[in-house]
Amino acid sequence: MQWINENLYISPINTYIDPYKPVENAIITHGHADHAKPGHKNVLATKETINIMKIRYGENCAENFQELPLNKTLKIDNVKITFYPAGHILGSVQVLAEYKGEKINFTGDYKTKKDKTCENFEPVRCHTLVTEATFGLPVFQHPNEHNEIKKLLRSLQLFPERPHVVGVYALGKAQRIMGLLRQQRYDKEIFIHGALEKLCNYYIKENVFLGKFSKTNLKDKKEYQGEIILAPPSAIKNVWSRKFEDPIICQASGWMSIKQRAKQSLVELPLIISDHADWNELTDYIKLTRAENVYVTHGRDEAIVHWCKMNKINGLALSLSGREDEEDL
Repeated sequence: MQWINENLYISPINTYIDPYKPVENAIITHGHADHAKPGHKNVLATKETINIMKIRYGENCAENFQELPLNKTLKIDNVKITFYPAGHILGSVQVLAEYKGEKINFTGDYKTKKDKTCENFEPVRCHTLVTEATFGLPVFQHPNEHNEIKKLLRSLQLFPERPHVVGVYALGKAQRIMGLLRQQRYDKEIFIHGALEKLCNYYIKENVFLGKFSKTNLKDKKEYQGEIILAPPSAIKNVWSRKFEDPIICQASGWMSIKQRAKQSLVELPLIISDHADWNELTDYIKLTRAENVYVTHGRDEAIVHWCKMNKINGLALSLSGREDEEDL
């Protein structure tokens, strides 16, 4: 990548993609904190990502914002920038950069499975693919998310007297779990931790159906018997979750496929539901793009690089700074 370096800096237009510290010009792929940082001078992103950044960091978290709709091309000097859906969360995109006949696609975080809470993933052909690899090991093969949600509903039937407290990331995962429950015709009110409220309300504003939900009010412990309560993973590990009477602790995450990780988190009912591509999704997409070069930004990069070399594709690990694994993905 002669015109883009290992820090995802596009030199012809002095612009970074998902920089981990404040810069003059930033393209932001989505609103998660390890990709969207406050303090940039100029931000280019989707309308949804800009709004999410303002909800999380405040209206003035960047000096200037510019919206770029999906599938629309913006020409900046001699570089063309196009956003394509990444299927990760609401507003998430892949960034296709074109310069002097070369196409480089940056996936950001993505999944290829269908999701009614965001625009579904759209494949992009390119010469070079810059991909994540959060779950880039053959052992990671995510099960059907509808079957995982059925585990939660079966547990509710078996233990109708116990509240089910589900650890979910506030942005994306919480709303996806709510949507999956509604698809299984669960029409009861869902209770949420206060930390999820603003983002859930924003999803509603963007016409994402979540059904009836309300913030928990812990005046009466027995009020939540047989109910579903969604909360950040940090909340289910502290005194907050102990305010419920004999709760079943659950967590929705791709990492729940690792049994030891679930045990360490004191999770009684692990739900393997991820907003990231698994091994098959990652390798299938690399093949589909017909990319000659693959650069891995973060995650389990060694296995993906090895797979690329075995398939006669140039592979390289970038090991970017500031891309921390979120415990609740």
